[in-house]
Amino acid sequence: MLFRNEKSRSRGNLVPVLPLRDIIVFPHMVVPLFVGREKSIAALEEAMNNEKDIFLAAQKNAKTNNPGVDDIYRVGTLGQILQLLRLPDGMVKVLVEGRQRYRIADFATQDPFFTAELEAVHETTSRSQSEIEAIVRSVNGSFESYVKLNKKVPPEMLVSVSAIDDPGRLADTVAAHLELKLEDKQALLEVADPGERLEEVFRYLQGEVEILEIEKRIRGRVKKQMERTQREYYLNEQMRAIQKELGQADESKNELSELEDRLKKKDMPKEARDKAQKELKKLRMMSPMSAEATVVRNYIDWILDLPWNEKTPEKIEIDDVERILDEDHYGLEKPKQRITEYLAVLKLVERIQGPVLCLVGPPGVGKTSLAKSIARALGRNFVRVSLGGVRDEAEIRGHRRTYIGALPGKVIQSVKKAGSSNPVFLLDEIDKMSSDFRGDPASAMLEVLDPEQNANFNDHYLDLDYNISDVMFITTANNLYQIPGPLRDRMEVIRIEGYTELEKLNIAKRHLVPKVLKNHGLEGKSVNISDSAILEVVRHYTRESGVRNLERELAGICRKIARDIVKSNRTRAVRVTGNAVEKYLGPIKFRTDKAAEKDVVGVTQGLAWTEFGGDMLLIEVSVTSGKGKLTLTGKLGEVMQESAQAAMSYVRSLSAQLGLHADYFQNHDLHVHVPEGAIPKDGPSAGITLATAITSALTGIPVKRSVAMTGEITLRGRVLPIGGLKEKLLAAHRAGITEVLIPKDNEKDLRDVPQVVKDELQVTIVEEMEEVLRHALVRPVGNAKPETPTPTEVPDVEASQQPAPPFN
Repeated sequence: MLFRNEKSRSRGNLVPVLPLRDIIVFPHMVVPLFVGREKSIAALEEAMNNEKDIFLAAQKNAKTNNPGVDDIYRVGTLGQILQLLRLPDGMVKVLVEGRQRYRIADFATQDPFFTAELEAVHETTSRSQSEIEAIVRSVNGSFESYVKLNKKVPPEMLVSVSAIDDPGRLADTVAAHLELKLEDKQALLEVADPGERLEEVFRYLQGEVEILEIEKRIRGRVKKQMERTQREYYLNEQMRAIQKELGQADESKNELSELEDRLKKKDMPKEARDKAQKELKKLRMMSPMSAEATVVRNYIDWILDLPWNEKTPEKIEIDDVERILDEDHYGLEKPKQRITEYLAVLKLVERIQGPVLCLVGPPGVGKTSLAKSIARALGRNFVRVSLGGVRDEAEIRGHRRTYIGALPGKVIQSVKKAGSSNPVFLLDEIDKMSSDFRGDPASAMLEVLDPEQNANFNDHYLDLDYNISDVMFITTANNLYQIPGPLRDRMEVIRIEGYTELEKLNIAKRHLVPKVLKNHGLEGKSVNISDSAILEVVRHYTRESGVRNLERELAGICRKIARDIVKSNRTRAVRVTGNAVEKYLGPIKFRTDKAAEKDVVGVTQGLAWTEFGGDMLLIEVSVTSGKGKLTLTGKLGEVMQESAQAAMSYVRSLSAQLGLHADYFQNHDLHVHVPEGAIPKDGPSAGITLATAITSALTGIPVKRSVAMTGEITLRGRVLPIGGLKEKLLAAHRAGITEVLIPKDNEKDLRDVPQVVKDELQVTIVEEMEEVLRHALVRPVGNAKPETPTPTEVPDVEASQQPAPPFN
């Protein structure tokens, strides 16, 4: 900035300039100012000594201590000093009155103070008188509302403002009392048109009134809330005083003290401790009667009740583990061996970062009791959770605390129930979980069973990381294929297929009979159930892989004995023999040999696998006159229907060898039926059974009643492998079969079959369908001479062989 020369400095039209901080002085406004800067004090002294006016202009930035000419607004107010007072601390208090708007035309000097040449700002308006009058009335009305809402403006200002007729002066007076930013007030100062300035003031005034009304409503709500809170506090204090007079302790304070003591004594991670302390602090500030206090209290209780670092000491001795497993379970050699291997590794490495054990088998084979035995052998606490029907992900991960009635998931609940952070945790029926719109609980189980993730398991309710890596998880399932692939990948499967007749006898003698006698009050009553009675129940009253129904039937016998003892009041010994079982349980429910009692044409005994174990599957075929139609009944699945069609095609390819005419199949219909038609049947293991039954029906050669078979067939006659061999052989053994035909590729699976079953069954390995027919039919197919007019159904033909030996 260029200043005027020394000659012009001596001219009388130069006015001292006083830079102002954070304030705008409008015309007709009297303002007290505190001045401390040397330049500003010098400007005031110059004005007082020479009886001059002083120009009041605002700084653009209030933080600038030594402003330059570019730091000062050009438009300001020419003012008159009314009073000046020097203070003891060196500052000057001055009372100034704004008179008129001026604009700085040019700065003359900067030292020792600012002086400037000014030019007046002329106020002219283009608005009509009526428009100005309307704006004036609006401003007066709004200013009245503003004064009523803003306690900082004295009420007498209303009288002063309402008496002003000049629109420019009215705008300046009202603007001086508005709480606006410095930039907004400077903008109003620079507006030369009084009508436009008054309209701008009205706009700002309306905004301030709206803000003040909102503030008033907020203050009203806060006041009402405070009054309600104070009322509740007052009533609570009164209630405490009454309880104290009645001699009752202040339970809420006692509860808080109890929680604090528990928190000090509890061994937990720092994150959990900090969270509990934060929630406890929040609980102190709440009314004990409020609903939120109950939620916070329950949350703190959950944190304090969880066993964060509390473990049960374990001593893994393999000899003791084997002894306990043998005491609790008879048989199950392979599962016991795998469990001891698992625990031996656990003893060496202290923590196994490997798959979770999954016990898979039919109901009643002892999966759950085996997990209990593992817990007893390790000295750990045992906890069980049934996952059957669980379809909500929150049941695993917990509900968030924002929901009413929120709780942690089953995992955290069960760990709390166990009372230690290293229990044996049984996840029962893991294959029975389902999913719907609420989530997929099987996916939530991935984190629980993954040793790489479960060290920081986060339950939604706790919102804290909880270490469940020390928990020994064991899962059970009936059907492995119903478990999702990613979840199944985290588990090591141990199959428990079922028990032989001898194993069931020993299980009953060692465990079931003592248990049912005790449960029915017959312990020590001289009641004896003989081995023959147990075998009779196993053979004729149960048909299962496990021993659950066996226990029920034994309990039925005990109930009858208990009724007789109570009714006759007798004390003599009771001995139940095999011949007396029918007296207690009624007629037999199952025949020992479910297969045919004689060699039958067109009836073949197959072996099937179900999720409840192995079972016998009879297949019947009849031939009638017709047009070459193949009928399949018995509620067969798609796979089994295709197996029947493949078997039919194979047999038709052997027409010449079977001695059938070329047009035989065009004149005859075949009906394939699998009895118990209401039960769905499917699976790729009935191919050779179907082919044998069809061949027998077409040739009239009976099938041996002592033979059962399993295997799939190709169009070329190859026998393909199947699954579930052990369960199927157990079923054949239970049914009294003496010979079983199995595919060659399943020969390796015979090592899993109990030796007692292999000793009593003749297992024949076959690769081609010709071998199957040679072993299954009573005579070779080459000797068959079927008559051209085939009867409606081929009659049963008794075989010349000796009857099958009785079932042992």
